[in-house]
Amino acid sequence: MAEAYLVDALRTPVGKRGGALSAVHPADLGATVIEALLARTGADPDAVDDVVWGCVGQMGPQASNIGRITALSAGLPEHVPGTTVDRQCGSSQQAVHFAAQAVMSGVQDLVVAGGVEVMSQVPIASPTTIGLEHGMAHPRGGERWRRRFGDQPITQFRGAELIADKWDLSRSAMEQFALESHRRALVATDAGLFADEIVPVADLVRDEGPRRGSTAEALAALTPISEGGRLTAALASQISDGAAAILVASADAVRRHGFRPLARVHTMAVVGSDPVFMLTGPIPATEAALRRSGLSLDEIGTFEVNEAFASVVLAWATETGADLDRTNPQGGAIALGHPLGATGARLMTTMVHRMRRDGTRFGLQTMCEGGGMANATVLELL
Repeated sequence: MAEAYLVDALRTPVGKRGGALSAVHPADLGATVIEALLARTGADPDAVDDVVWGCVGQMGPQASNIGRITALSAGLPEHVPGTTVDRQCGSSQQAVHFAAQAVMSGVQDLVVAGGVEVMSQVPIASPTTIGLEHGMAHPRGGERWRRRFGDQPITQFRGAELIADKWDLSRSAMEQFALESHRRALVATDAGLFADEIVPVADLVRDEGPRRGSTAEALAALTPISEGGRLTAALASQISDGAAAILVASADAVRRHGFRPLARVHTMAVVGSDPVFMLTGPIPATEAALRRSGLSLDEIGTFEVNEAFASVVLAWATETGADLDRTNPQGGAIALGHPLGATGARLMTTMVHRMRRDGTRFGLQTMCEGGGMANATVLELL
């Protein structure tokens, strides 16, 4: 089968809500990182076959096919198309999958994949909430949905609580996980481990999310998100702004352009899972990726599992048996933030640069997604 290679991967710093990136237009934010990606790889913009771009809140400045608008804003020729993907939190990981699939099928040779989300401008669930304000129906308001799932609340917060209950994850254990995420992110930042993957924007050169001085006592004093629940804001991913882009190439494009790729896409998987629990998908997605790859869990040298909530990663580790010491070793979304449509490519960018730096042969990335889904990707270092 034909191969798909990751030539390079770059991202913006992740800005916190109301922070340094909050006023940057999403198309400009994405264009900045695409422009830097093409410049660093030396790729000919004329040779790009497509731009596949993840974005969840597709309204306002992120509406009207933000992928195409971003491609043109990045200075790509008008003949280069662009499309926008919504697989919820996994949108830009799915964008990489679509790009790799196009390359592996022989239909395309050079694709930019990634995503953007400026949550400071387009808050989470805006398309639903603003639609309701204008008298539109709820996405899950159809009779057939109610017939199957009833009128029970379907939210990521409830799903995270259900997971904590099912796996009997204590609040203190989740708080220790959150503190460790911040500690790892700060250690990585201070050591300059993100330097090769970050494109400065608006004078911002570092991620804004990691907090210094957090303590177990401070976290224990926070009010739960729901009455009687275990989850607090400190145990959830941060609302953030950011973009990331990855150049995906065929073997022929690698030869013709003289690229030196970082890794190849070894295995891809995507699964559906219980939409009420919503966030358990990384468990079967990891199983599917390992099964298809023929690899054992012990052969995976590093993992990136999106920290939508502490309960998600802890339940995943419990079920898969994965080593938490090898999981998100540079911190995760609890510390670094989760700009929805960009996070999948952000995780992959961080993972592939770490694999190159540490000489890690195989890395696995997975993330939960709204509606009960998950992508998983195995990369192999070249």
